Amino acid sequence: MQTNFATALINPEAPVPSGLIAWNGPTPERRFGVYRNNVAVGLVGALASRFPVVEKIVGAEFFAAMASEFIRHYPPRSPLLLSYGDEFPKFVASFEPATEIAYLPDVIRLEMARSRAYHAADAVPLDPSVLAAIDPEKLAGLVFEPHPSLSVLRSPHPVVTIWAMNAGEIELGPIDDWQGEDALVTRAHLNVEVCRLPPGGAAFLEALAAGVRFAGSVEAAVGGASAFDLSTNLAGALRAGAFRSVR
Repeated sequence: MQTNFATALINPEAPVPSGLIAWNGPTPERRFGVYRNNVAVGLVGALASRFPVVEKIVGAEFFAAMASEFIRHYPPRSPLLLSYGDEFPKFVASFEPATEIAYLPDVIRLEMARSRAYHAADAVPLDPSVLAAIDPEKLAGLVFEPHPSLSVLRSPHPVVTIWAMNAGEIELGPIDDWQGEDALVTRAHLNVEVCRLPPGGAAFLEALAAGVRFAGSVEAAVGGASAFDLSTNLAGALRAGAFRSVR
């Protein structure tokens, strides 16, 4: 009974589950329809709250239609709606009406990273003076512990610029240099920050966050981008609070 009830709530084409009754009559179709509509509106609203930039890019009407279709394929599995929509990038990538907006799934992933950072555990970021006090001969063997809010996102699209324009961070306008951008997302200083990474920065931070020693992380970065600048990337990561400790 519960399974049929839940299935009928998500699918507007499904019949009203048998066995239902209403206090004001023997036919509960209308009351069930109102409840079904409220559930759909609530879930669409939850997705819109989590992905406001995506809604702005495609428009409220298009977003509502896309979200409604998503709900039918991926109903909530938890009463905690803060994490609802983790499958949204995968769904949108195969959603035919949105296929021409190839960058949209990555914008969704960036908003997901911001949401995770916002709700991540609080932690004091690594003080740069700690590194300055370490013997230079021991730098190669250092292991960094990532900050709980840290996320790194790689994209073949200018995802940071697109997000920033539609989030009101920078002025909206044409993107003349359409190149891939990698993003660093943190919340080490109360506010969630999104930073565009320099060449090799994503590989460098991903390696450090995975527990690779400092020397190996630098090698990974240089191997992926010959223009990798260690000083620029390390200073930017420390300024954003990407790590909480080092050993």
